[in-house]
Amino acid sequence: MALEITQFLLAAQSADAKIRTESESNLSQFREQNLPGFFLSLAVELSNDGKPTESRRLAGIVLKNSLDAKETVRKQQLVQQWLAIDSSCKSQIKSLLLSCLGSSVREASHTASQVIAKISSIEVPQKQWPELIGSLLVNMTQQGSPASVKQATLETLGYVCEEISHHDLVQDEVNSVLTAVVQGMNVEEESVEVRLAATRALYNALDFAQTNFDNEMERNYIMKVICEAATAKEGQLRQAAFECLVSIASTYYELLEPYMQTLFQLTAKAVKEDEEAVSLQAIEFWSSICDEEIELQDYEVPDSGDSSVQHSRFIEKALGVLVPMLLETLLKQDEEQDQDDDIWNLAMAGGTCLGLVARTVGDAVVPLVMPFVEANIMKPDWRSREAAIYAFGSILEGPSIEKLSPMVHAGLKHLLDAMKDNNEHIRDTTAWTLSRIFELLHTPASGFSVITPANLQQIVEVLLESIKDVPHVAEKVCGAIYFLSQGYEDAGTSSSLLTPFITQIISSLIATADRTDSGSKLRTTAYETLNEVVRCSNLSETSQIINHLCPVIMDKLAQTFELQILSSDDREKQGDLQASLCGVLQVIIQKLSSADETKAIILQVADQIMTLFLKVFACRSSTVHEEAMLAIGALAYATGSDFLKYMPEFYKYIEMGLQNFEEYQVCSISVGVVGDICRALDDKILPYCDGIMTLLLKDLSSGELNRSVKPPIFSCFGDIALAIGEHFEKYLQYALPMMQSAAQMCAQLDNSDDEMLEYGNQLRRSIFEAYSGLLQGFKSTKANLMLPHAPHLLQFIELVAKDSPRDESVTKAAVAVLGDLADALGSSAKTIFKDPAFLEQLLGECLQSDDEQLKETATWTQGMIGRAFSVCG
Repeated sequence: MALEITQFLLAAQSADAKIRTESESNLSQFREQNLPGFFLSLAVELSNDGKPTESRRLAGIVLKNSLDAKETVRKQQLVQQWLAIDSSCKSQIKSLLLSCLGSSVREASHTASQVIAKISSIEVPQKQWPELIGSLLVNMTQQGSPASVKQATLETLGYVCEEISHHDLVQDEVNSVLTAVVQGMNVEEESVEVRLAATRALYNALDFAQTNFDNEMERNYIMKVICEAATAKEGQLRQAAFECLVSIASTYYELLEPYMQTLFQLTAKAVKEDEEAVSLQAIEFWSSICDEEIELQDYEVPDSGDSSVQHSRFIEKALGVLVPMLLETLLKQDEEQDQDDDIWNLAMAGGTCLGLVARTVGDAVVPLVMPFVEANIMKPDWRSREAAIYAFGSILEGPSIEKLSPMVHAGLKHLLDAMKDNNEHIRDTTAWTLSRIFELLHTPASGFSVITPANLQQIVEVLLESIKDVPHVAEKVCGAIYFLSQGYEDAGTSSSLLTPFITQIISSLIATADRTDSGSKLRTTAYETLNEVVRCSNLSETSQIINHLCPVIMDKLAQTFELQILSSDDREKQGDLQASLCGVLQVIIQKLSSADETKAIILQVADQIMTLFLKVFACRSSTVHEEAMLAIGALAYATGSDFLKYMPEFYKYIEMGLQNFEEYQVCSISVGVVGDICRALDDKILPYCDGIMTLLLKDLSSGELNRSVKPPIFSCFGDIALAIGEHFEKYLQYALPMMQSAAQMCAQLDNSDDEMLEYGNQLRRSIFEAYSGLLQGFKSTKANLMLPHAPHLLQFIELVAKDSPRDESVTKAAVAVLGDLADALGSSAKTIFKDPAFLEQLLGECLQSDDEQLKETATWTQGMIGRAFSVCG
């Protein structure tokens, strides 16, 4: 079959579907019958210059895709598959791939680079390909090595650095790689392709270069070579060099001081004179510096000087020249930029960077920007007026309210007038600026708002007129209404100010969602804004308005079942619309059921609403499934024990949700809804618990299910135990070992990774919540069932108490479960609380906390432990 692989690969690209299908089937058969032989044949094909380019390209792609996948479980399977292949066969494959870097066909060497990198991602961390870096470097140092080989080798080094971690190479290897890369970038290198490949390789190797950057001589040389590349004749090379500088700005910020004068000159020249792709990277360099300084300011302890990285205040020092440079870019708009979300141009990059500068230096930016605003705001050409408004909108976050308030008060009327400007770019930017003003400078609850009883009517009138504008402007207007409403949430008597306009606002948003001249984006935005208007309204004054809205939304949802579905596109549009409408109903249910006086409104229509939700499930689309599930959770909370009547029909959808491993968000939401239903039904959920617990335990055991679903499952154990009390006993033997092994896993998680740290905190919190539910559930009748498991729980609490820093919500859950343990076990508690020192330390720390809720929990826990000991005494 190896002999026929060329034919199979060519036929797999045939225009004739029948030939294509047959050849794909032959390739699959070959793979299944002899995987090592299949891989070897692909490598032979790719590395053979006598074969057609088309078959070589596909051979490389198939080989690459056989080594890696986006989905974690699939990726693990492919890794194991490769590792299981005989080492002599793997050596042959790797040797062929390395030889292919010398191919005269660029496409073949490029594909070989990618495949080598994929193999390196598997083997280098396991020390299985120690000679790889050495083999690649030979190509760079060999006398008379052709430029094409150097280019392919540098490209491979770049891809390898991208795939592996900097921990995987020893320093000697890193030094050799950087030497080869920097030599390739050098101005003496005649081949532009080699210089470009080297510069791109350096970008991927920067994470490995910590030791080299710490050495001043090496750092100076690397920076010199990058700066030379940034002024090269070729645009692509200049762009790649600036990309390196952007990365260096965040990775080696603390070492940049000696180079900043040069870097400012380079970036300023690029922004003013270079082609857009290069200019964008030059601006991105300053955005990166801002990001670093904002982070340093967030973590800086005033006057203590306690920061591992020195804050060099580069933005503050460059402010006088940097801001004018950025303001100039705002005048370089594209005609189409508002219609296309994918457009990223100089004006947008400059405005984004200006916004970051404002956040970095605060008040100091205002006097530098306002003269530009005042000089351009009345000019006849639209670009000047739009740039002035964009500059104004960009600096609203960072400076103090005291500094911004006078200029925003003075400018608000002009902005409202600008919503009637003849130019739609200006109306678009003005609507965005208004939404920023309402988001950042309209918080009546804190005592400050630019919106007053005197100007509110004009603001609402302008917004409701402008929402009829072209779709991209209408979308920004929705954003302004969203933040206008949000500002009145929990604002006491001030929230009444918006009430007279609520009916009108709701009608306008529904009309906007119904528009036929726009895509689904405007409709989704209009419904999200409607949700916020309902959520933040003053319920005592708007309950009747919301009551009238409910049947309107129910009718719209009912109409979606009548839509003609002729294609997958139709099905998707139906799904998006149903998701939005279920979302609105969820907010209505939550709002009306939040007060006893209005809960009856929901109870009267609960049957009809549930019927609609069940119909939505029948349409089977994952987004709808999520939104309908969430809305049903809200309905369960509202209806309480009456929800039982829906369970016979709804239970099958819970089962489907809990088994939906592929769309794991659906699975996670389904787990949450089980918790909602437990709280609503209490022990009436019992008939369904065997089925639910079986599925939850299966989910926890699955290697396929995304890990983010696992913490909610533990919390759900607590909800079920709390609902069914002593009846949870039969599940203990299955649930507790899972909880205990998860607790052990917490200690092994890599906390240096932010994502993993967040996951670890969710897991710890959910395990504590599960224990709390079990302890409270068994408290009245079978508390002693938990006695054998108490030492393990205490050990886990002690382990978590040693975490530094510790997440506040985890601390709260740990302290609460301690109280539950003492409360449930009562007189038996003394036998387990053997180390009061650690308890005293943890509780003492919590009692000193600024968090009132944590203090309260700690005080209650202290009382429970005290009571348990006094009962014993």
